Amino acid sequence: MISTLLIIDAMNLIRRIYAIQEKQHANINKALEITTATACNALQKLIHLHKPTHVICVFDSHAKSWRHQLYAQYKQGRKPIPEALKAHLENIQDSFFELGVESLVTETDEADDLISTLSTKMSLNGQKSIIVSTDKGFYQLLNQHTLLYDYFQNSYTDAGRVLNEMSLPVQKLTDFWAMTGISSSAIKGVEGVGGKGALLLLHEYGSLQGILESPNNEKDKRALKVKNNQQVALLSKQLVTLKTDIPLGFNLQDLRYTSSR
Repeated sequence: MISTLLIIDAMNLIRRIYAIQEKQHANINKALEITTATACNALQKLIHLHKPTHVICVFDSHAKSWRHQLYAQYKQGRKPIPEALKAHLENIQDSFFELGVESLVTETDEADDLISTLSTKMSLNGQKSIIVSTDKGFYQLLNQHTLLYDYFQNSYTDAGRVLNEMSLPVQKLTDFWAMTGISSSAIKGVEGVGGKGALLLLHEYGSLQGILESPNNEKDKRALKVKNNQQVALLSKQLVTLKTDIPLGFNLQDLRYTSSR
């Protein structure tokens, strides 16, 4: 029997819900109360829609990660989680637990890497996973076993949709982002290349490594920029590439969904 793991990027879901409630309610406690209820309702809707055999909600620890150690500017300028919401997360996790869903959070890893590890383990075993998030960084994980679902747009993204949208297979996305950077995470990439230039380079040379190993061509200014900024490009690729081998300390059976507690 093929199992389906529903992996919810919890902070991606909750922060968007809270942002709406914070604008609508001057009373922070009221906003938090409605956020919890709305998040629980969303969780139930997701389970009803996808009918998973297993479910997990993955939370960020909000501690600095290995990426900060490599690149101090990582996510610099990103709006931090509101303190009131941060203090309330344990209550939301308790509410999810009452609905039969475990929450996963560690002090050493980012939620994205935990989600990546979970979905990759499922895929390697021929099992399905559905990642609930609006984060395009998860595009790199998509394959015949893994889908991305946007709860707010009620839309699915698979590897074929990414190919149509970005004109690149998912396997080349980290090379693309290594050159373009990701502004939301303050990852700069190679200055002067841009999205169109990175796309042209990958179509011509096949990969970032192919660009770096190619003979110098003075006429190809973009390729020269990448070669002259090799360390920047390789660091950016390391930063945008999700880990797939984090020790989890539990197995799939621990995440089986059994309706409610």
